[in-house]
Amino acid sequence: MLVERMRPFTSTIFTEISRLAAETGAINLGQGFPDTDGPASLLADAAANITERGVNQYPPGPGAPSLRRAVADHQRRFYGLDVDPADVVVTTGATEAIAATLLGLCEPGDEVVAFEPTYDSYAASVALAGATLRPVTLHPPHFGFDDDELAAAFSDRTRVVLVNTPHNPTGAVFTRAQLTRIGELAVAHDAVVVTDEVYEHMTFDDAEHIPMATLPVPGLAERTLTISSAGKTFSVTGWKVGWVHGPPELVAAPRAVKQFLTFHGGAPLQPAVANALALGDDFYATAAADLTRKRDLLSAGLRSAGFDVLTARGTYFVVADPRPLGFDDGVDLAWKLPELCGVAAVPVSVFCQSAAAVAATRPLVRFAFCKRDEVLAEAADRLTGLRG
Repeated sequence: MLVERMRPFTSTIFTEISRLAAETGAINLGQGFPDTDGPASLLADAAANITERGVNQYPPGPGAPSLRRAVADHQRRFYGLDVDPADVVVTTGATEAIAATLLGLCEPGDEVVAFEPTYDSYAASVALAGATLRPVTLHPPHFGFDDDELAAAFSDRTRVVLVNTPHNPTGAVFTRAQLTRIGELAVAHDAVVVTDEVYEHMTFDDAEHIPMATLPVPGLAERTLTISSAGKTFSVTGWKVGWVHGPPELVAAPRAVKQFLTFHGGAPLQPAVANALALGDDFYATAAADLTRKRDLLSAGLRSAGFDVLTARGTYFVVADPRPLGFDDGVDLAWKLPELCGVAAVPVSVFCQSAAAVAATRPLVRFAFCKRDEVLAEAADRLTGLRG
């Protein structure tokens, strides 16, 4: 029989909504994966590694040396961070990096501060570690946090602060001032900061991604573990190639746990990702510009259909409020949308733990815009049927 702490996590909203979309033939804007492949050079590298270069056996424990060096070079190139490749651990996606980190750092009774709505693996990983989640609500429409609520979430049992920016599911990007305040509280309470930065290259308009490890808060860099992955940046979400880096005494935690979760994998994919990380600035700029256009295309369609649209400043996702259309329960609407108009989305409230956050996000639904333009245009056209 399943242990009690994991009983709330027997399925995910992505699995359920994707199943419903398949059954009804709806356009699936619920789950955040692109419908196009990544850079041709990346795909060719991986294929050659499999068929020509024989890179098909276990990679080294912490990851392929070429990828660990490439991650360090990437962090220096984009953020000025001085990362030792020896302090990079390659993981089976960012999800494993998060789980391995929490399992390696937390004892039963420890507390983890996180911002809700949270990506769904966070609560499950905290439960796996036997720790307690202390959520801080991000309040719509801008999804900022209240400083007093943030401070109240910390205690002498706070072990980890889990920060996701750019933020899934809201599309918010934390500001320098917000991140600095989080860092100050983490230092004051001797907590480790774990940052999930998988959407780091997907910011829009004037939003800037700021890694917490770069902030000039005394003592912050020494207690920060940074996580990212190739899946979102290069549109290869199924490859599950992620990484975590930070001070050696902290990296020891995910390194120790990871070897007993998936051991090692992705041997032919890791060197391919290493080469992709060195792609020119034009690749990264074009990717962000394309997603900006897609965000605007879907947002315009949602507004035309009658939704209030909350501006996404990053990620793959836009949050919409259907109350002008007469719907005030996002969960109920998400289950009805495929039948009503042939489009699937996910409700935002299911990413929340506290009653306050559930109430604050109850009407909202999240749509993914990382799809081909013609798919987004068709979805927008179908959504206009809700006006009836």
